[in-house]
Amino acid sequence: MSRNYKFHNPEGVYFVSFAVIQWLDVFTKNEYRNIIIESLRFCQIKKGMQIFAWCIMTNHMHLICRSAGEQKPELLLGDFKRFTSKAIVNAIMENSAESRKEFLLEQFQKAGSKSSNVKKYQFWRHDNKPIELWSNKVIDEKINYIHQNPVEEGLVFRAEDYLYSSAADYAGEKGLLDDVIVVK
Repeated sequence: MSRNYKFHNPEGVYFVSFAVIQWLDVFTKNEYRNIIIESLRFCQIKKGMQIFAWCIMTNHMHLICRSAGEQKPELLLGDFKRFTSKAIVNAIMENSAESRKEFLLEQFQKAGSKSSNVKKYQFWRHDNKPIELWSNKVIDEKINYIHQNPVEEGLVFRAEDYLYSSAADYAGEKGLLDDVIVVK
């Protein structure tokens, strides 16, 4: 089975999910979530990523986006995953207060040793499947799914109260990312 993303329409809007290997709860600390936020900002500003919705959960993230720049969507998301993987693993290594450091690094190393395209540590799972969103109904369904994730997990009562998602933008408030394209 190919691990490459299958983006048949380079100009399409896609729903993608990225999960940490073994669904490990890494994004329980703001410093690791903030690496994702800063990387998304960089991709918006420097790489032409248009973001319609996003959410970072404890062990995975969801994103609805389009590549409006010169880079193909599969390369854009591949770069994003490679950068965030290295940055988060380095942050874990350097975090003297990380009580799970040895355990997490051991798991990332184990997963990396089983993967032919990873040098040392594997952070993200390889089984991501982009879904092209081809109608307003499907876009609305995926946006609702993304924003309801923290509610379903019992993290918040209202989706817009979850800081690490675009739900606030859709509620008329200011979220963490600028230039989120709110679909109405």
